[in-house]
Amino acid sequence: MKGLVKKDLMMIKSNLKLIGIMLIIFTIMAITGTSDISFLPAFISVVLFMSTFSYDEYNKWDAYAITFPNGRKNIIKSKYVAALILSITSTVLTTILSIFIGYYNKNLNYEETLSIMLGILFAVIFLQSIIFPMIFKFGIEKGRIILFVGVFGIGVLASLLFKNFKMNIPQNIMMFLEDYWMFIIPIIMISMIFISYKISEKIYLKKEF
Repeated sequence: MKGLVKKDLMMIKSNLKLIGIMLIIFTIMAITGTSDISFLPAFISVVLFMSTFSYDEYNKWDAYAITFPNGRKNIIKSKYVAALILSITSTVLTTILSIFIGYYNKNLNYEETLSIMLGILFAVIFLQSIIFPMIFKFGIEKGRIILFVGVFGIGVLASLLFKNFKMNIPQNIMMFLEDYWMFIIPIIMISMIFISYKISEKIYLKKEF
């Protein structure tokens, strides 16, 4: 499985020049106050990582890889492990850059920065948890469509829910969520990854090539 994880990460590595240019440009823009870099983990971890599925599908990699011992299960595991490594790495890097930018602009707020980055990581994990089973089920092209439709739909739904969220939640529950959200969110993320992984595994074990 390590070889499969390394393969996916090496494919992302081929886009390092693009990632580096984006980091430089958006860091400069963030310093001047004309842009924000908080979207970068989502771009790197979701959009760029989908290129690994495109590569596998174009080269019919799966039909070859499933001949390995425990091939199907290892393919699923490697995708989730590689995606998680990329998600955490890109979020940590963006957090460091955000702290540097805040310090440079003399408006650094550690708690706010960490809260935003944890929220971004949650969004990335959420998107991956939805899109991966769809890709394993329908393929990368339909998966892309589902991703963009899903992002739009989730954005609209989240906006509508957020407007009435505090109004419909009892005060004691709201206080609990506000006090322990940094523990609750990681638990939810782990649960989402586990459920998504199990769904993908079930789909892929039955898939014919």
